[in-house]
Amino acid sequence: MNLTHLDENNKPKMVDVSDKSATTRIAVASGIIEVSQEAFDAVINNHTKKGSVLQTAVVAAIMGAKQTSQLIPMCHPLMLSSIKTDIEELHSQKAFKLTVTAKLEGKTGVEMEALMGVSIGLLTIYDMLKAIDKSMVIKNIQLEHKSGGTSGDFQRL
Repeated sequence: MNLTHLDENNKPKMVDVSDKSATTRIAVASGIIEVSQEAFDAVINNHTKKGSVLQTAVVAAIMGAKQTSQLIPMCHPLMLSSIKTDIEELHSQKAFKLTVTAKLEGKTGVEMEALMGVSIGLLTIYDMLKAIDKSMVIKNIQLEHKSGGTSGDFQRL
């Protein structure tokens, strides 16, 4: 199997998508941050010094998805048509699950944008709670679903 970001001389390259057809492409990614009971309660009760943690994480996730090509070297700058977020409170785990859906009409996929959105959103939660809990764990950042493009659909089981 050939890696698409290496040329015939094994030099890094950005994939040429000029001959591809534009299609609707959607990617969904998710991740979890586990926090202490004190930090979880502070978020749920909106008792943090830095403001609304979850609302700030949503804005950060959107900003992160939009900035992906500036941080991941081989990613194309994309004109995203939609970024949706959802944060689920996992009370039994003392955790928050962030899901990001990225969508566009284009020649290349949006998996990295969805994954970047999740990563930045969860890191924002960490940043806003680190004064309460430095033992937080960010885990399971993963692609859940993708559709569109020549490689076909993917659905995590």
